[in-house]
Amino acid sequence: MSKNCPITPLADYVVVQQEEAKTKTASGLYLPDSGSEKPKIATVLAVGPSAKDVVEGDRVVFGGYSNTDIKIENFDYMIVKSENIFAKL
Repeated sequence: MSKNCPITPLADYVVVQQEEAKTKTASGLYLPDSGSEKPKIATVLAVGPSAKDVVEGDRVVFGGYSNTDIKIENFDYMIVKSENIFAKL
């Protein structure tokens, strides 16, 4: 188990914490909540034993609709299959 994550992923799953959506544009305009979509960028917190190409601390771009959202002690986590991670930033 990672020091930063209370979840230990199995197989090729990865636990990530998704970045917050921006509420302000570069020019200073505020965006309403309904108009903001969460970015598909996250920080890797824990990696399952079969997951390849990612390590704890990586910032990744992910996709897919089968990701699992979990809230533990007021923190939001997401479990993502490693094949749904498309790139590292």
